[in-house]
Amino acid sequence: MPLLTGTDHGRPLLITNARVVDPSRGLDERGSVLIDGGRILAAGASATGQGAPDGAETIDACGAVLAPGLVDMRVFVGEPGFDHRETFATASRAAAAGGVTTIITMPDTDPIIDDPALVDFVLRRARDTAVVRVHPMAALTKGQKGQEMTEFGLLQEAGAVAFASGRHAVTNAQVMRRALTYARDFGAMVVHHPEDPDLAGTGVMNAGSIAALLGLSGIPAEAETVMLARDLRLARLAKGTYHAAQLSTAEAVTLMRWAKSEGIDATAAVSVAHVSLNENDIGAYRTFFKMSPPLRAESDRQALVDGLADGTIDVLVSGHDPQDVEMKRQPFAEAADGCVGLETLLAASLRLVHDGRMSLSRLIEAASTRPARLLGLDAGTLAPGAPADMVMFDLDMPWVLTEADIVSRSKNTAFEGARFSGRVTRTFVGGRQVFPF
Repeated sequence: MPLLTGTDHGRPLLITNARVVDPSRGLDERGSVLIDGGRILAAGASATGQGAPDGAETIDACGAVLAPGLVDMRVFVGEPGFDHRETFATASRAAAAGGVTTIITMPDTDPIIDDPALVDFVLRRARDTAVVRVHPMAALTKGQKGQEMTEFGLLQEAGAVAFASGRHAVTNAQVMRRALTYARDFGAMVVHHPEDPDLAGTGVMNAGSIAALLGLSGIPAEAETVMLARDLRLARLAKGTYHAAQLSTAEAVTLMRWAKSEGIDATAAVSVAHVSLNENDIGAYRTFFKMSPPLRAESDRQALVDGLADGTIDVLVSGHDPQDVEMKRQPFAEAADGCVGLETLLAASLRLVHDGRMSLSRLIEAASTRPARLLGLDAGTLAPGAPADMVMFDLDMPWVLTEADIVSRSKNTAFEGARFSGRVTRTFVGGRQVFPF
């Protein structure tokens, strides 16, 4: 249980006059939420009029949306080894500010999280310093070298919720096949970064006319789709559970549709940056827009939005990857990949709702309910008995993101100066208010 601050855990809480959105039960209705002992007693229209227990705190939501807290499946935290970029304390505060109540951390630290003792370290450190729930993914291969599998059973027993390749790809097909087979025996998920490093080569952005105009080397879409096609067929062969960590191309969406039609146990995620931005946003060599996978063409972005809306892409993630000033204040080709995203995951994705591209319920499902189910977590729902992990937000509140708003230790956001409609007003973990701080 992480360290939580705010409202007294032992005091009941009644939130009234809310728009309760709970995809796990198909709810989108005006109602209330009643909480006691850190868990939900009732939520929705049925909770209205029940009355609060003696001594309960009452909050009037004033019509704001109340939904399950977001579950972010792809978060890079610098601790251990890169504490100057991000710690569990700073990442968790950024998460709380963005309505994220559970973060799933990647194993790309120093040392790599490939040993049960390191999984235990992450859990203990998060418990002592984080204000949201933290679950680690362990490394898929030792040292993330793509050659030798880690000890899945021991790592899972230590608390790893899945096995990920992080920023790297496993190029050896036999190793990937064995990993999928081995993980299947433990009921575990393999999370892979589908990008062929040989096809990506020295590329630094999407291959195409924009790259040519800027004089930068490009990464073809095939770097992603060739690797993804291989992975999906290996998942079918091994009968394992496969998850593509981040997609960026239209053809990848087509491949995922094929995999689902074939009954392959495969899911995929897309980052909020890739459904919000495209290669044109790089502009005059803006390094905050340098990512892996790279921002693609507008046609790719549109296909990703469609795939997310219809469920072909299962999960929406922040892709939170903090980098310090020294790593970003470089010529574009030499700058590190990645941007922070915990604080803007909800706000930026609400653009899709306002544009009519997807329902609010589908958005919450993709960013909360679905990732929780994939990882077997007790989260992503407002059902009675569930932990009271919730986000409250004003769907129409206008605001502009400035550097001063960024809680993350690193400031490399692709959304600085962006105008949003919809802002988090409160975040609760286990019934305790963790935002505002």
